[in-house]
Amino acid sequence: MSSPESTEAALDALEAGAQLAAFMQRHPGLVVLTGAGVSTASGIPDYRDLKGQWKRPQPVTYQAFMGAEHTRQRYWARSLVGWRTFGQARPGAAHLVLAQLEEAGWIDLLITQNVDGLHEAAGSRAVVDLHGRLDTVRCMECERRFSRAQWQDALVDANPGWAQRTALSAPDGDADLEAVDFSSFVIPPCPHCGGRLLKPDVVFYGESVPRERVERSLQAVRQSRGVLVLGSSLMVYSGYRFVLAAGEAGIPVAAVNRGTTRGDAAFALKLDADVGATLQAAASILQG
Repeated sequence: MSSPESTEAALDALEAGAQLAAFMQRHPGLVVLTGAGVSTASGIPDYRDLKGQWKRPQPVTYQAFMGAEHTRQRYWARSLVGWRTFGQARPGAAHLVLAQLEEAGWIDLLITQNVDGLHEAAGSRAVVDLHGRLDTVRCMECERRFSRAQWQDALVDANPGWAQRTALSAPDGDADLEAVDFSSFVIPPCPHCGGRLLKPDVVFYGESVPRERVERSLQAVRQSRGVLVLGSSLMVYSGYRFVLAAGEAGIPVAAVNRGTTRGDAAFALKLDADVGATLQAAASILQG
């Protein structure tokens, strides 16, 4: 027998799903913007609380990473430990339903602020990885890119003993290693040019999103009949700009997100509900 709490949650998802399905029926061919709340069910933590405030230290900035060897040592040491969990993450309900809705013609483009690659793993094809992908490493000297799995092997080989360390997973594929001396951590050279400045192929705080990603996304928003925000507080401008663009073009925006978002005043529909369960309920109506 279901507990009262689980029954209430299921009813909430059904009601939210019905409202979302109605919005999608009025505005087919959506542009969808996803944030961290879509991937928490896959075991990847998020940064913000229900009020949109930081619930952990802010992530490393581009300027700090590029400017100091010790910052890069700390980042890659934490990443070595965290990759064991992050690299094994699998798509959750929201990812899978979004892929099905795209295939059925309800979604024209999916813009994700996440760097986990789970939308593609679930089968979505029309995806803009706005902030890049953590499963790729970029050499900042020769501009060659290679797999994060290959880099993990190099990190472990160069730092015996670190692979046995354990810590709680952090949102960006690293781990909460604290009170640790990182000064002896070895960052291997680029396997192509021997360069020593290697970075995950993602957009750090303080770094600009590549123009072609922004332009493709803005064009799709302006040509769409509706925009749907899922699991994002929109506190970062790189995602919020698409809600602003939709508003300027008179295009309605709906959102499914637990808690406050920066765009609440602009939404035609706001559902404070679980993203995965709401999408599943909406899909059952649309596909029924």
